[in-house]
Amino acid sequence: MSWKFYGRKSEVTELAEILSRKQWVFLKIDGRRRIGKTSLIQQALPARYQEKSFYMQVPDSSPAGVLTRFREAMLTHGVQSSPPRSLQEMARAVEQLISDGWAVILDEFQYFVRKPLFEFNSFLQESVDRVQSRSDSTSGPLIVLGSLHTEMSALLEDRHAPLFGRATNKLTLEHLLPSTVSEILVDHNCLSPSRLLFLWNLFEGVPKFYRDAFEQGVLAADHKDLLDGLFFRSAAPLRSEAENWFLAELRGQYDAVLNALARNSMCSHGDLMVALRVQYGEKSDSQIGSYLKTLTDKYRLVERLLPIFAKPNSRNARYRIKDFFLTSWLSSLRAQVEASQFRRSDFLISRALELLQANEGFALEEMVRRSIRERSRLGVGDIQVTKEISGYWHKKEVEIDFVCIDEENKIVRFVSCKRNPTKALRDLESLQGHVSRFLQLSEAAFMRDWSHEFVLAAPQFSKEQRSCFTKGPRARLMDLGDLGLTTAPHKPDQNCS
Repeated sequence: MSWKFYGRKSEVTELAEILSRKQWVFLKIDGRRRIGKTSLIQQALPARYQEKSFYMQVPDSSPAGVLTRFREAMLTHGVQSSPPRSLQEMARAVEQLISDGWAVILDEFQYFVRKPLFEFNSFLQESVDRVQSRSDSTSGPLIVLGSLHTEMSALLEDRHAPLFGRATNKLTLEHLLPSTVSEILVDHNCLSPSRLLFLWNLFEGVPKFYRDAFEQGVLAADHKDLLDGLFFRSAAPLRSEAENWFLAELRGQYDAVLNALARNSMCSHGDLMVALRVQYGEKSDSQIGSYLKTLTDKYRLVERLLPIFAKPNSRNARYRIKDFFLTSWLSSLRAQVEASQFRRSDFLISRALELLQANEGFALEEMVRRSIRERSRLGVGDIQVTKEISGYWHKKEVEIDFVCIDEENKIVRFVSCKRNPTKALRDLESLQGHVSRFLQLSEAAFMRDWSHEFVLAAPQFSKEQRSCFTKGPRARLMDLGDLGLTTAPHKPDQNCS
């Protein structure tokens, strides 16, 4: 079976419509590396650009390096014109390509924020203004792709930037949905609850990584062989992925902060300081706050979580790595892959699997949450979610994984996720206690007279576990099959409302 393009139906439709307009298009697309920005453009480009699309990946280099890459792209695409000798001439070459009906695609555009390259933005602004003033429907689109959201915004949305206000359309590309990952595994005959959770925990919704597994012939292999083929062999495609694409741009303490977060999820600022002292022997560093801000705002590798119901300026924030792949690499894989140069891989792979398993509880929670949200949006779920409460609870007497609210029908659903289905079954009484304390909070007063549902979620419940679950009319079990991810949804249990 060959690999196909998965998901992104709404994005393909939207972009195809944008690129088919008579007006000239300057399109900005951002999203993490490997998320499928280039593949999306290939799918959405109208037929008239299939033979006239000029693609260049901007290097993190000097002007000479960028010009060399541009000239190489000209040769690759058969562009017959004088090669540019300066950034100003390169901007004019882009303008000429657009005027000649080419779709020009500049990838890793965020590198033009670098000081040696920044003047290109002014030169490109002049070219863009001339193209827009002509309003010629025969002009090709200019499409800029970037993997650093903050720097892309600085180039195109900061009012002092030369290109401010020039982009006609913008799109941020997110991870594939769990249902799309399920579709991939169905197509390749390897879908099971444990398989889906394992891969989601490892790759989340990054299409490139699933394709790498397919091309290495390990997408359907057992977990040990999959890790061996993708990370541990000398030519494994993901052996240096995180170092080359995430960590290479970071220096010094950033790496230490990310390592501490990977091993101590949901850290407060104080927790992080303690973890750094324990692991690295570092004294208190007043710059940790600025490191966290950069990792959160610029690189979007870390997310800042506030206590549920807290005000935005609360000081009780906690931090965690946002990207599942980076978390898995730093917490479970990096040390084992590095050690494989000196020790037997089979032992190290087994150790990596044990460490990865420790993160699967959080991965399950995220998968269930996103699937409930998606099914509600599509109108196929059993609750119409109008609001979601998630994050962490500053008050220790309340711990609920997440809460779904249906304001129209006055229904509130409390969800507890456990990787182990046996532990999930034993959690109902504890969940009900936390809900009782939650409803006493002033912020939850409006929900006290609503219909309350209790959901225990796990990757898979057996028929025996379902038949033995008789805990009351408002409690139910939910596994990945109920969410349409691994099998046809189960029929509702007799005791479920």
